[in-house]
Amino acid sequence: MGTGSVRVDGNALHLGEGVQIRFIRTLRLPESGTHSLPPGLGEFPLRRVEDHPDTVPPEWLAKGGVMLPVYLREAMWLSFGGTRTPTALQVGVGKVCAVSGERWSGRLARTPQNYVVLPRQPWLDGINSGDGTVRQFVAVPLGLGATVEGQVTGEETTGGVQLQAFPLGREALAQWHRAERARLTPPPPPAGGEGLYGAPPVQAPMGGGFGGPVPAPMMAPPAPSGAPGAARPRGRSGPPAAPAMGLGVGGSMHQEVYRDERPLSDWAEEPAARIFVHLVTPPAWRRITGEEAPPSPVDRAAYTKAGLPWFDYYDDSAADLAPTDTLSGVKPVGEWLGDDHAPWAEPAPGQVKPLGSAPRPGKPVQDGDW
Repeated sequence: MGTGSVRVDGNALHLGEGVQIRFIRTLRLPESGTHSLPPGLGEFPLRRVEDHPDTVPPEWLAKGGVMLPVYLREAMWLSFGGTRTPTALQVGVGKVCAVSGERWSGRLARTPQNYVVLPRQPWLDGINSGDGTVRQFVAVPLGLGATVEGQVTGEETTGGVQLQAFPLGREALAQWHRAERARLTPPPPPAGGEGLYGAPPVQAPMGGGFGGPVPAPMMAPPAPSGAPGAARPRGRSGPPAAPAMGLGVGGSMHQEVYRDERPLSDWAEEPAARIFVHLVTPPAWRRITGEEAPPSPVDRAAYTKAGLPWFDYYDDSAADLAPTDTLSGVKPVGEWLGDDHAPWAEPAPGQVKPLGSAPRPGKPVQDGDW
């Protein structure tokens, strides 16, 4: 069971204190070559499972969490913009760690590292493939063997995405707060009467404090929340099963997964919050929520020909994690489902944009057994 609060506010997840996560729709990359970061094409809508007890499968109610609609072979990335306090975040794909390739664990580990460090890690677009690259998250159905879960464990029984947030321990958190207060305190005015009005206040960097603002091009406004459902009447057999979806991998892109520079003892031993994210096909989404899923993303060639931007991010103060043998052997979905890529148009040099290195309470989300 979860150990802390999870809230959903519009399309944003808030885990514990200060962690904010959004799931971003994006263009699927070709499975050959290594590419710049693809753009954001709007947020995936999030709905709480508990708001639809009459239409979600019973096993989803048991796991709790949230759900989002995703097309077959649609790609996504996770944005951590808005995260304020240092957090060790575990990201599971079918209960396989997207950073280490190890099975899901309730504990942080360093050898290999099984988490990303927020807010230094501004986003995560896929599984860690090392050497400054990740392999893009791509949605596929369970049962074909194409998911990361299937290729790593030999089974496809979980699907979805799992998130677990560990805060700093008490002493490390107190030290961080002291450092933040010192960083944000304006310096005293110069002696001798100069600087009569004092120095201007120091502005906290956007995007969580590292590397400038997290880009969100073409971000769509949140869709309206689904209405809570009524309790299931007695005697009903329950809703039909929904197709189970998980994440496989697609093309490679330039993105570092940063090594933690803190000692492992700085982090709390228990997570502050955790959540199961169910991936839903558009037809099942319509049946469960009564809403239409967002339209399928525009193809890559049309986006590039329109002159819209791609991105390149680099933080020279952080070190990239090496790949693990487990994740380096995961094959892209095209090797399982066949290639359906349209002709690829590389972005022009001017289209690749270099990037530098208090929310209102939302609805709490119910956790369950997974």
